[in-house]
Amino acid sequence: MNFATILRQAFRALARNRARSLLTMLGIIMGVGSFICVVGVGHAGSSRLETQLSNVGDNLLWVEAGSRAKSGIRVGSRGTKSLIVADGLAVLEQVPGIKKQSPNTDGHLQVVYENLNWGTSFRGVSPDYFEIRKWNIDRGAAFTQADVDANAAVCVLGQTVAENLFGDDDPIGKTIRIKDVPFKVIGVLQGRGVSATGQDQDDFVLMPITTAQKRITGNDWLDDIYFSTTTREVIPQASKQVEALLRERHHLRATEDDDFSIRSPEDLIRAQLAAANVFTILVGSAASLSLLVGGIGIMNIMLISVTERTREIGIRLAIGATEWDIQLQFLSEAIVMSVIGGILGVLTGLLGSYILRNTLHWEVQLSAEIIMIAALFSAGVGIFFGYYPARTASRLDPIEGLRYE
Repeated sequence: MNFATILRQAFRALARNRARSLLTMLGIIMGVGSFICVVGVGHAGSSRLETQLSNVGDNLLWVEAGSRAKSGIRVGSRGTKSLIVADGLAVLEQVPGIKKQSPNTDGHLQVVYENLNWGTSFRGVSPDYFEIRKWNIDRGAAFTQADVDANAAVCVLGQTVAENLFGDDDPIGKTIRIKDVPFKVIGVLQGRGVSATGQDQDDFVLMPITTAQKRITGNDWLDDIYFSTTTREVIPQASKQVEALLRERHHLRATEDDDFSIRSPEDLIRAQLAAANVFTILVGSAASLSLLVGGIGIMNIMLISVTERTREIGIRLAIGATEWDIQLQFLSEAIVMSVIGGILGVLTGLLGSYILRNTLHWEVQLSAEIIMIAALFSAGVGIFFGYYPARTASRLDPIEGLRYE
């Protein structure tokens, strides 16, 4: 018996009970559709976290002025004035795992261009900040160490600031005023959009650290120091060494709390990413349960079909059909149901993803891999749950089959 004949017989048998076959396939359809939608939503969340991870920095280690608790009183971030530029230089020189550092002072202010103004934040940093935080220049150029040494009044704008002050005009070479100080715009950063927490990542102005301290804040202390480690693996050890060195430089006794705090945002995001991946696996597994329910439905219907067609099976065996012929006949019917259900399920999943994206505005990220896994799983369900009824049919005694009414 050739493959085409087997398929014709399978479709003919299923067509005899269209309603029953369709209801049997419904479990597969809903299982595949829900699996595609759920895993697509989970992948979109993981992808968003991976983007955030890639943007957080180059093996970033972040030292912030102010401790979480000092002498029993919660000081909060940036609650002290002991963090200075020399601390960052000392860490860079004495801690082996640190390859770059950038001091940081920041705050909020108004930026003015001609008759337009925009409320934003500023950051006074060193040129290494661009590499540490993985900020790329879209237009123009970044400031240099020479600009830092000269306290140059130059700045680099985030996309949001550039758009609100200049619109479609090119801001490079234009002069803006920050606290009545004229700054020359020498660059515009590439946009990153809104973060996972809803914050606009492009709404700020960068300037040399010395310029910010001497012309804007008037302070010689820092809000933060950003460090880049040689590898991600050295972050824990480097963090301990940085803590020990800063405690020594700040003359803190053993009984005193830190007057700074050290963070590794990458570790936090990686933990969130791992949790998101586990959640995707869990909800994907839950959605797969409906596929198993659909498979059980196929097995149940096929067993009923074997009982209803006992006399047919007996006649076929009596005229020379082998056990393998009978087994292949019923197994093909189960596979056809699961394959058709899988195809309709994929279409249902694509439609459901479209509805989620355009009505509820959920992020859904589909891939050929997700669709292929769902389709193969549905076919596997047909083979697995169709085997037992097919095997039962093939082992039927021909004499008993001919006697069956």
